[in-house]
Amino acid sequence: MRTFAKTSNHLYYKMQIKITAPSQIESTIQLPSSKSICNRALILHALANGSSPIGNLSDCDDTRVMIEAMAHRKRTIDIMAAGTAMRFLTAFFAIQPDEEHILTGTERMQQRPIRILVEALRTLGADIEYMHQEGFPPILIKGRELACQEVTLPGNVSSQYISALLMIAPMLPEGLTLKLSGEIISKPYIRLTLKLMRDFGANVQWDEKSPCIHIAHSPYRDIPYIVESDWSAASYWYEIAALSSQASIRLPGLLPQSYQGDSAVAELFEQLGVRTTFDEQGAKLEKTTCNLQRMEYNFVNQPDLAQTFVVTCTQLGIPFRFEGLQSLKIKETDRMAALITELGKLGFLLKEENDSVLSWNGERTAVLSAPAIDTYEDHRMAMAFAPICMKRTDIIINNPHVVSKSYPHYWEDLKLAGFEIKEI
Repeated sequence: MRTFAKTSNHLYYKMQIKITAPSQIESTIQLPSSKSICNRALILHALANGSSPIGNLSDCDDTRVMIEAMAHRKRTIDIMAAGTAMRFLTAFFAIQPDEEHILTGTERMQQRPIRILVEALRTLGADIEYMHQEGFPPILIKGRELACQEVTLPGNVSSQYISALLMIAPMLPEGLTLKLSGEIISKPYIRLTLKLMRDFGANVQWDEKSPCIHIAHSPYRDIPYIVESDWSAASYWYEIAALSSQASIRLPGLLPQSYQGDSAVAELFEQLGVRTTFDEQGAKLEKTTCNLQRMEYNFVNQPDLAQTFVVTCTQLGIPFRFEGLQSLKIKETDRMAALITELGKLGFLLKEENDSVLSWNGERTAVLSAPAIDTYEDHRMAMAFAPICMKRTDIIINNPHVVSKSYPHYWEDLKLAGFEIKEI
């Protein structure tokens, strides 16, 4: 068996691991910092020509590629599988005069659409070309000053498109009015972006009843900033607590009044038998009784939590209907299809409706012996399925290296909590 250091996630590439759970969980886990906040803070820091430190930056892949892109400004920048980096850097480099960059990524990244963001930036005057397939990376960006001051986007697109435009808005000569048409989804991520922009000195006006967000032209401030812990990463420890027979888990650095939309995980898991209390250090999770007969929820504002709750409910035998999952189709993989396939190996028959709803009414089928869970180059598939070892002793995870995208020391943290991880 290999020894796994925190910097050695590449050792997991093309591997299989088997995880054995302890009989009970009592541990303190230092979560990674919020990837969402890190990547926004890096953009704002760069736009401010900042020299003040950003504390508690994540060591995940998505943040690392952002740091490297900002530091080296290479002509060709490979952001690998980092969707946030692709969207944010597209807007960032579009307003860098006299710079020319090619943004590319993994094969899957080159299948993820970027047309809506590119067309919006072109409306503002950006010079961006598709290098292969129309509407998809890789793209060639020739930086210039953008002159137009108004653009419209559908409100139901990825919040990363919206956030990318918002963050560059104060740098435009006349500022920007961004109009969102139709239903606005993922509002917590928009609020998070606007909150960080205000922290860095932006003048932002948005009445959430209005479709228009107004951002004045004004320079960002160079300020020191400390990133809080990641509520998305916390969700897997909530899942572990819910599936355990007894658990007490401390998660320092989680804020009860967080602007992270995924902080909703605490209230949602209360229904599944996990109580959360807070002190000055962070959160404490404790296993309680779950009496829920069925769970229904619209994840339109917290799509990254969907896999965690789908897996948890099946393992607790709780039927569910989860809506608002349309963005899962264009993530690192088609997460709805992946959930259906992998939980099918475990005997759970899930149904997809209208590309946005996933449900399970308790239907079961034959279970594979020693099922091996494919991770589809998707970090959240690996982390959401690993806690099934609390209920089954034969679960195998394929290609577990993918956790490096957002939570590089996930497997090491499991070991600290008493889990045994063996390479097959």
